[in-house]
Amino acid sequence: MLQGKRIGFGITASHCTYEEVVPKITVLREQGAIVVPVVSHSVLVAATRFGTGDEWVRKIEEAAGAKVISTIADAEPLGPKTPLDCMVIAPMTGNSISRFANAATDSPVLMAAKATMRTGKPVVLGISTNDALGLNGVNVMRLLNAKHIYFIPFGQDDPFKKPNSLISDFNLIVPTIVQALAHQQLQPLLIQHK
Repeated sequence: MLQGKRIGFGITASHCTYEEVVPKITVLREQGAIVVPVVSHSVLVAATRFGTGDEWVRKIEEAAGAKVISTIADAEPLGPKTPLDCMVIAPMTGNSISRFANAATDSPVLMAAKATMRTGKPVVLGISTNDALGLNGVNVMRLLNAKHIYFIPFGQDDPFKKPNSLISDFNLIVPTIVQALAHQQLQPLLIQHK
């Protein structure tokens, strides 16, 4: 189903999810997709207990078989000039959710998403934020109602210690993309994490 499809794969600063998310790029390639990796500035420069920017960029490029796009100028042509069939952002932080819901395109990942929306193609969001049921809730709801935007099903990952936190089930990246390419939201959207 994904054979020959150009899939943009944007990664933002939810560093704790990279170990789970980056291997999904390999899965997309195994299904015949051409993956175009796009990273936010934080991915490039952050050094956390989960690894350094250099380490993660190397892993992302290895999984995608392509160099990362890391500037807004390099992401802009992913609109009409070199279009994607679908743009995925996983993980998508609360900060990026807020900016995207309010039409800010101040990162390569958000520019790639905007460029994809310009061509009427789907944008798939895999949220990972401690604030989705807090102040950022309004932004999540705004994006849920936006045309051409689809969500990887999500739920509370730790309702008692982090009651405002939501995270997507990244194992559902591929089925969500397949449904989004058919202009449908994978259901159920709200899930219970194990």
